[in-house]
Amino acid sequence: MSESFICEDIAAMIDHSILRPNLTEEQVRQECMTAIKYKVATVCCVPSDVATAKAYCQDSDVKVCAVVGFPHGNNRTETKILETRLALDDGAEEIDMVLHIGKLLSGSFDYVQGDIAAVVEVAHRRNSIVKVILENCYLDKVSIARGCRLAEKAGADFVKTSTGFAPGGTELEDLKIMRASVSDSVQIKAAGGIRDLKAVLTVRELGVTRIGAT
Repeated sequence: MSESFICEDIAAMIDHSILRPNLTEEQVRQECMTAIKYKVATVCCVPSDVATAKAYCQDSDVKVCAVVGFPHGNNRTETKILETRLALDDGAEEIDMVLHIGKLLSGSFDYVQGDIAAVVEVAHRRNSIVKVILENCYLDKVSIARGCRLAEKAGADFVKTSTGFAPGGTELEDLKIMRASVSDSVQIKAAGGIRDLKAVLTVRELGVTRIGAT
């Protein structure tokens, strides 16, 4: 495998996160230009920046991903639905939603599945994919596996380790649990702490197909 192919292959795995709350409009533009330069998969931004990011990326192959229920996941389902619809209207093609962590830990599994399914229904109707963020640092192994299974039952396309805004990020043991808990039709996204090529290649070997990185 040639070096140039490896670089392109790795770049195509990256969701370039532009989620910091203090980003200016000019910084959003600069980050979009970086994403276009390196031909990453998406720019992942807050809902209010979707239209701006779409305008900058529209003549490239870089897609726009919007976060929903970010960063804590405890918004009402109706709010997540509205966020999803507005983000898609503004040009998002992928949705990264945070599941309701407290409901998962409380054993309210029907609520968690229904919350995810509501967002999936809106997104899939518009041919957009949904990645479900578990925020693994708050969960034990059983809850990680349960969250993954609920996400798959709800129709999600990916399960994702973390937002990058919690105390912990990607752990290799968590990735193994996630991969074992869903079928091959569900992909895995790792975010939080993936900062160099060695880390990317390591998680890739564990079945990760998308990376969230700044």
